[in-house]
Amino acid sequence: MEQRRNILKALAGGATLWAAGPAARAQAEFRSSRIAVATRGRGPDLILIPGLASTAEVWRGVADRLAGQRRLHLVSLRGFGDLAPEANASGAVLGAAAGEVRRYIAEQRLDRPAIIGHSMGGQIGLRVAADAGDRVGRLMVVDSSPFFAALISPQAHVGDVEPIAQLAYQAVQFLGDEALRTRGRSMGLELGGATDAVFSSIGWQGGDRRVLAQSLYEVMTIDLRRRLPDIVAPVTVVYGWNPDQNSPRARADSLFREAYARLRRPATFERIEGAEHMVMIDQPRRFLAAVERFLA
Repeated sequence: MEQRRNILKALAGGATLWAAGPAARAQAEFRSSRIAVATRGRGPDLILIPGLASTAEVWRGVADRLAGQRRLHLVSLRGFGDLAPEANASGAVLGAAAGEVRRYIAEQRLDRPAIIGHSMGGQIGLRVAADAGDRVGRLMVVDSSPFFAALISPQAHVGDVEPIAQLAYQAVQFLGDEALRTRGRSMGLELGGATDAVFSSIGWQGGDRRVLAQSLYEVMTIDLRRRLPDIVAPVTVVYGWNPDQNSPRARADSLFREAYARLRRPATFERIEGAEHMVMIDQPRRFLAAVERFLA
């Protein structure tokens, strides 16, 4: 855990430098008040979408490995990290962000891009794929469920998690991301399943508390399982797993498989032993191997 914190601290500190470096260039012709996109590399198109409280910096290791093989489109949501919130400062966030990713694909004339989304970014990826039809080539969701409460129980409903979501919203809105940085993981573990996936992410790179609170609330309460039959692109689900039966991650196999059962074609499931929520940082080599299989 200490190693992960050091890595994330270094990523957060180098965000501006990395995004502005010679290997990356801003997509100046695309302007959005919801998302920021930078491109890097050459080759078939790959869109990378980060999770809650994260920016494109979390993909640094992946980008370094793939820039020579793919044209990377590195997405960050405004209001996370050091990005000003702009339009994300009020109202719903995730649906609008997904709409902007679809607009980006259309305006940049991307040819059936692959999409990889982590956590909240995976939910955005699901929305994009459901609405874009065959204009998305393939989708990988990383430690992300179409419905948060499905990681507690496959029979859960929005009403089961609504009170918890309200409390989490208020904690972040009024106390800031430090409130869940200190208590988040324990709260997720208390709920069971792999719900530490959401709570342990708060505060990694931080951001505007209004955007963080609203995004967390939406991640917890929106059920995208009904949209799964609309996805025509092949889907790969990657998640952290632990063989220790005392770990909530021991149940990850069944929980994720049940959550994605409504896809029109069965998903490919890749469990990464030894990883928790930040799969690409916890087990970078194993994660990159999964990405290469996904892109092959």
